[in-house]
Amino acid sequence: MAEHYGSVGGAEVVVVDDADALAQEAARRLVATLAEAIRRRGEAHLALTGGSSAVTLYRELAAGWSDALDWRRVHLWWGDERFVPVDHPESNIGMAYATLLQASARGGTSGVGSQGVDVTAGDAPGLDVLAENVHPFEIDEAMNESDAAALVAEQYAEELGRFLPQTDDGLPAFDVILLGVGDDGHILSVFPESEALDQAGALVQAIPAPGHIEPKLPRVTLNPRLLEAAGQVLVMVPGAGKAEIVKRLLAQPDGDSRQLPARLALRPNAAWLLDRESAGLLDRH
Repeated sequence: MAEHYGSVGGAEVVVVDDADALAQEAARRLVATLAEAIRRRGEAHLALTGGSSAVTLYRELAAGWSDALDWRRVHLWWGDERFVPVDHPESNIGMAYATLLQASARGGTSGVGSQGVDVTAGDAPGLDVLAENVHPFEIDEAMNESDAAALVAEQYAEELGRFLPQTDDGLPAFDVILLGVGDDGHILSVFPESEALDQAGALVQAIPAPGHIEPKLPRVTLNPRLLEAAGQVLVMVPGAGKAEIVKRLLAQPDGDSRQLPARLALRPNAAWLLDRESAGLLDRH
């Protein structure tokens, strides 16, 4: 059962029992928002995230929400990615392919071997998203290029401009952006004091490998100012290991976002979904 903790920085804060309940609540909200976008425009745009909360959500969606809307009208994007091949264990894209999508979305085929024949046969769940509606960072193709991460970021920004609706200010507008929060208060691959916090910076940016947090890999990331253009931002923060950072963020929502970038997601179009463990240090209203 969801308990409304209140509003912090304009964001709705909701506490549920555990990580599974959090995934169910996120799925319900995500599907409702995407369905409304499809009703209004005929299509919807969702930015995916990585991390353990994403794995739980994607399995929930694949197992129980495949008939909840017309997934063939949904475009899938990624908020950030480690600069590794798609088959690398640290790849956010590869994780989503493995847990969320039918093989047809990956290769445009019915699927054999590594393409996921068990998924298309119905032995494993997956969402029926069209191959042409899946928009990964093209990291594998750029690996041998000079300044490869910057090239991938530039190409992704151009792709966002071609496909997404835009605000009056010219920002690409996702219907839903999914986020997790790092132990250091980062969102996307926007770490404390990151150059990506520059509001005038490129909409998609290459990020050097962080030295303070694992995995220590270079990244590409959306600029966090895209959060203001989104229809809904869903921030998923389960687990006792996140209780301290959740307390810091919600106790001082107006603090310096350069120190804790997740403060940028405390905004009126956002819902923060916590479980009992991650909310364990919060003062009860």
